[in-house]
Amino acid sequence: MRFVDFIQSTVVSVFRVAVGISFLILIVAVLWQVVGRIGGASPAWTEELTRFALLYLAAIGAGLSLRTGELVNVDMVAEALPSRAAWFCRLISAIAVAFLGLYLLPMAWRFTAIGWFQTSPALGISMAWVHFSIFLMLALLTFFAVLRIVGMFAGTTDGRPTNLDELEDV
Repeated sequence: MRFVDFIQSTVVSVFRVAVGISFLILIVAVLWQVVGRIGGASPAWTEELTRFALLYLAAIGAGLSLRTGELVNVDMVAEALPSRAAWFCRLISAIAVAFLGLYLLPMAWRFTAIGWFQTSPALGISMAWVHFSIFLMLALLTFFAVLRIVGMFAGTTDGRPTNLDELEDV
């Protein structure tokens, strides 16, 4: 296994675990809220924690979805083209995502920095941790778009969704 493949698989594994943890936190917070309502007193922090966990779930999941090609997009036109033209469309799409992510990262960091001056009402945590989810999403989208671009030029991927056979059966 090449070093680049090892790094990529390690990063993917770490963020898959992070998605799982975010989802687990979301489930526990919602369950706590439901049980609290049955008991007559639902803690206010559960709603806030649910929102924050959902933000991180979406932020991390977006990058992983881009990696596998499962991020919502319209493939009807690109996949109807000859294979070389479809490959070129997927490449242009990955380049556009990478450049947009790079362009927005400094602004997302400023947004994160604003959060250091704010505190969440129920949990009392710095909103910078919440705002950081936007920066993380853009960083992961950029990272996985760059990996896709490199892989397409190196010939290790054609940029198509990894589960395309399953999608064609639907």
